[in-house]
Amino acid sequence: MKRLLISTMASLLILGASAQTDERKWNIGLLAGTSEYQGDLGNRFLYFNNKTIDNIDKTYTVGLSLTRYLNSTFDFGAMGTYGSWGYYEPGQSGFRADLLQLNGHIKFKFNNGYIIEENSLFQPYLFGGVGVNRYQGTTTIEGQDVTAIMGGGFNFRLSGVIGINYQATYGYLLTSDLRDLQPAKNMNDAFLMHTIGLNFNLGSAYDNDGDGVHDKKDKCPNTPSNVKVERTGCPVDSDKDGIADYLDACPSESGTANGCPDNDKDGVANKDDQCPETAGLMTLNGCPDTDGDGIIDSKDNCPNVKGSLALAGCPDRDNDGVADEIDACPDVYGLASFKGCPDTDNDGIENSKDQCPDLKGTIATNGCPDTDNDGVHDGIDKCPRIAGSANHSGCPDSDNDGVYDDMDRCITIPGTSANQGCPEVKKEVKQLFEKALQGIQFETGKAVIKSSSNAILNSIVKVMKQNPSYKLLIGGHTDNVGDDEMNMTLSQDRATAVSNYLISNGVDPLRVTAKGYGESTPVDVNTSVKGRTRNRRVEFKVEFLEVVK
Repeated sequence: MKRLLISTMASLLILGASAQTDERKWNIGLLAGTSEYQGDLGNRFLYFNNKTIDNIDKTYTVGLSLTRYLNSTFDFGAMGTYGSWGYYEPGQSGFRADLLQLNGHIKFKFNNGYIIEENSLFQPYLFGGVGVNRYQGTTTIEGQDVTAIMGGGFNFRLSGVIGINYQATYGYLLTSDLRDLQPAKNMNDAFLMHTIGLNFNLGSAYDNDGDGVHDKKDKCPNTPSNVKVERTGCPVDSDKDGIADYLDACPSESGTANGCPDNDKDGVANKDDQCPETAGLMTLNGCPDTDGDGIIDSKDNCPNVKGSLALAGCPDRDNDGVADEIDACPDVYGLASFKGCPDTDNDGIENSKDQCPDLKGTIATNGCPDTDNDGVHDGIDKCPRIAGSANHSGCPDSDNDGVYDDMDRCITIPGTSANQGCPEVKKEVKQLFEKALQGIQFETGKAVIKSSSNAILNSIVKVMKQNPSYKLLIGGHTDNVGDDEMNMTLSQDRATAVSNYLISNGVDPLRVTAKGYGESTPVDVNTSVKGRTRNRRVEFKVEFLEVVK
């Protein structure tokens, strides 16, 4: 019995059975199961004790079934099985025999459309009929008998062709021809057979919509799948309002709006109508929208003028999110922060107040850019990348000497405006350099400094040490006597000789620059001895080093 229950459950999980119809009138089944004995020897119906001797109680059977559809309530069936039959009781005689059984029967179906729907998945039935048995075996049992047949079972349907079946068949042996075992007894013998199997409907049944009602009887042949239908094949309409249950939002209450009541006749059911006493639009849950802007009147700030949802139903011509009634620039796309007026360069200053509406600027410069953030916009800033003073077109005065950097030759060294922002060279230094013009002497045609020049040179060394911001430019010059190229070389060598002297006496090489000019820059004529003497000179010019802080 346990094996039977397990087999039944497993089969139910695998397949489903189908009901026969007047189109698929024939059904053939393959079955297997077990049989149990009851009679004068004892009772083994629904016996769960597994004790056996030589497997007498272990009985198995296989078979075929054939069923013919008669009408929605009755089928005719025939069944044939072959298997074993037996009985054992400790201390008594037992038997085991082969059993061949054939029967015919009439089947009463509960899924006849009155008790259960014809196309139900679960289809129980009862049956009764008559059959014949033939049995023989090694325990001296041999014979045949006429049998009264009855029983019940059920089909389980998933498709129109294939399914699974369970059946219990009770057979009562009318002549009880088991005489070889106990001939003195009037045998009252019976068997109970449990079978499960696969059933197959044969024939061509056309059911285009798959609702279980074939097309010949189906008044609604295009019903969607999985929709519950009546015997006619049409969807069930419980409240008879002309709307099928699967489409009816209120299947138990007659109505017109998707099957539901609708007091204001606007096509929206009362249960869904937010304005049930006023005719409205289905798209707005039954509420009116006078201006047709998609916003119900009760929530529309401008119910008579078409507007937008974002502005609670009020219009916005320039689509800037600011309603026209409060938009200071209603025809130009703008920002809510400026009451609908634009700020083209996104600098936080509306165009009407922005002197540079296309260039991002600052509030301090009325919307114009100010790269160095000095309060002077780039359009008038002479030093647009260096923060400066508004008093001098945006340029700075780094050394605070009153000469702005754009005009200051010594930006980091305080000077005078007369000297373009550089310090004035001391009077005594100027006099020294003037004296050096002719005071530094060289051997004729050579770059060798005469010792008589050392005093002047030492004075220059002292000046350079006392004025660390000085940078000395040493220029060598000759008259026009001799070759031009030779004069250029000589003037360079003499300037370099002076530079080397200063460096050798402690002047930083970076503060001294030597350059020869040859005869190219005379200060007098070369036609006289005096003129040529003045042209042969060494000039000193002071520049100033920037102060590094």
